[in-house]
Amino acid sequence: MNTTKQNLSAEEFPEVSYTQEEQFAIIEACLFAAGHPLSYARLAEVLHITPAECADTVEKLSVIYNSDGAFPRGVMLVRFPDSCQLCTKELYGLEIKEALGIRRGGKLSQSLLEVLAVIAYNQPVTRSYVDTVRGVDSGYAMNALLEKSLIEPCGRVDAPGRPTLYRTTNDFLRVFGLSELSELPTVKVRNDSGEPIEITASDAVIPESAEEPAEQ
Repeated sequence: MNTTKQNLSAEEFPEVSYTQEEQFAIIEACLFAAGHPLSYARLAEVLHITPAECADTVEKLSVIYNSDGAFPRGVMLVRFPDSCQLCTKELYGLEIKEALGIRRGGKLSQSLLEVLAVIAYNQPVTRSYVDTVRGVDSGYAMNALLEKSLIEPCGRVDAPGRPTLYRTTNDFLRVFGLSELSELPTVKVRNDSGEPIEITASDAVIPESAEEPAEQ
């Protein structure tokens, strides 16, 4: 690695080839400094590799980073479909709150969890769909989830009124310790006939008729 690189401006950075250990260190440094998810595409630009190669490198790093070695870490490397982030481990939540003077628990209410579950397992969905499933108005809960960035608009249905479609976000995955929606547990419910069925989640796919971005 060129030791004079630190004295150059961003425009003057030479094309360099990093070892895998250097790539690990650079990814860790970037994620720590960012404090939010960084895309594989952005990290790939920094490392002068392709996004696919970057995703593969992050996967290798996560195996090392998240393992229970001789020196357990208080943070973990969370991978999302198109990005990754360093997050504190839930195990140390109480200690973190005490250190930062955080008194509120920050837990989601039962109604918010219900709405979030309906969206997570059926996305993309409209508010009216959520209302139908729950049997009550879900406007307040959905607005609260939007404010918490756990759900987001993702398109509109090609139907009268063009209702907005909603899906979960990367923040949702991060909060619940997931890398992708397929990791959501299978839910056992009963259909209208009383027969037990299993519901699994899959990656959100916006129907072709609803690809137009929703207006904020």
